[in-house]
Amino acid sequence: QVQLVESGGGLVQAGGSLRLACAASGSIVNVNVMGWYRQAPGKQRELVARITLTGKTYYIDSVKGRFTISRDNAKSTLYLQMNSLKPEDTAVYYCQRDAYCAGPGCYSAAWGPGTQVTVSS
Repeated sequence: QVQLVESGGGLVQAGGSLRLACAASGSIVNVNVMGWYRQAPGKQRELVARITLTGKTYYIDSVKGRFTISRDNAKSTLYLQMNSLKPEDTAVYYCQRDAYCAGPGCYSAAWGPGTQVTVSS
């Protein structure tokens, strides 16, 4: 069972950059889809970006051209490079592992505890 822990959050000024990392306690080579979500105060949690084992990516329109999702299966780590940050990017960012099946078992979706990203004006 893969457990997830995010890191790399912090306080930055608008226009700055941060790189988030999500370390998995086990292999993610059988996990097709992993992604990053965020939840701002008073807002619903939203999908930010996702990536498949084959490298297919998806981004919400508001982060296209600024954020890049990637994964290193050998290191069991998911990344989110965030450039040109805006105050509206302020949120708790969560790493998510989609439900998946491997061998005889299937596993429910999992979430990390989140890391705070704050972007000042």
